[in-house]
Amino acid sequence: MMDFIPVNEPLLDGNEKKYLAQCIDTGWVSSEGPFVRSLEEMFAARMGRRYGVAVSNGTVALEAAIAALELPQGSEVILPTFTIISCAAAVIRAGLVPVVVDADPATWNMNVDRIEEKITPRTSAIMAVHIYGLPVPMAPLLEIAERHGLKVIEDAAQAHGLCCQGRPCGSFGDISTFSFYPNKLVTTGEGGIILTDDPVLAERCRSLRNLCFQEGKRFLHEELGFNFRMSNLQAALGVAQLERLDEFASRKRRMGERYSALLSQMPGITLPVPATPHADNIYWVYGVVLDESIGFDAEEAMRRLSALGVGTRPFFWPMHEQPVLRRLGLFAGESYPVAERLARRGFYLPSGLALTDVQIERAAAALASVIGPQTGSASDVSGQVTA
Repeated sequence: MMDFIPVNEPLLDGNEKKYLAQCIDTGWVSSEGPFVRSLEEMFAARMGRRYGVAVSNGTVALEAAIAALELPQGSEVILPTFTIISCAAAVIRAGLVPVVVDADPATWNMNVDRIEEKITPRTSAIMAVHIYGLPVPMAPLLEIAERHGLKVIEDAAQAHGLCCQGRPCGSFGDISTFSFYPNKLVTTGEGGIILTDDPVLAERCRSLRNLCFQEGKRFLHEELGFNFRMSNLQAALGVAQLERLDEFASRKRRMGERYSALLSQMPGITLPVPATPHADNIYWVYGVVLDESIGFDAEEAMRRLSALGVGTRPFFWPMHEQPVLRRLGLFAGESYPVAERLARRGFYLPSGLALTDVQIERAAAALASVIGPQTGSASDVSGQVTA
């Protein structure tokens, strides 16, 4: 029986062991260790920002970033409906109201052309979330925000090494966040980081991350903060990973291009757009969307691929269809057809950095065998894959 291909496996064959050993040898394992500051400075510089604040994961990076902005209570934040729930949860936990926008059918990112119709006198910010390897077109989004006096939060959790109009993702807007989960191009196991050019915002994020301890009177608190600290062990891993970001980005692009070469002639599926006028796809994950000609949905396709030894993961489920958010009275009667279709017809193939060419070919052949009977193309595509 052939080995199962996991949907993600990180590459940890650089300086990771060496730096982790340094942590153990020196006894610096907590958030006070030197790798934390090194990661913050190196990552901020790489993304073109002045300040970095490392935290324990990408979700809390968003929560601390939004809390630091001190937006008016009850005000509205515009964000994509096609995203992970961390985005809406961070808005709600800050006492704000999420307002969602449908996705662009080609890039799967928030449709920037639909933002302005959502702006009201209560709107205080826009959250841009780069999805699956292509960025939100930031120039028009920033122009809208400036014209309406809105803050911009950039969620770049999936965008390490990605550029938009030649500028690194993570450098746009008032404040940006990243995740270092193991399926990202830079991982610390769990972990995340907040980036900004504003020294006041940076200092406020540091305080919120560390229980709002005060200098001089450490255990006297004027505000409730969080324990969102990253350990020195995590940061050591991150420094080793960051050293190879360019290599990892190139590897991801080669993997995406290989999938596209194998699958481009397969009818019945839509593949990721290789480029837009403002960016080349970095293929953080390789998504596939089933056409309506396929007689089953993404969930069934994933089940069949799993039976063939291929790991997959579903696309995001839209925020406006989340039961927990509906129970809060949000999004009543709202419908966003592009995001709804992506959720039901989309999933992604194995995309981890450790994925081999042989595994890509196996995954593509498995998809051909699953889709082929629906389209009459299995033998052609399988032949291409195994040639």
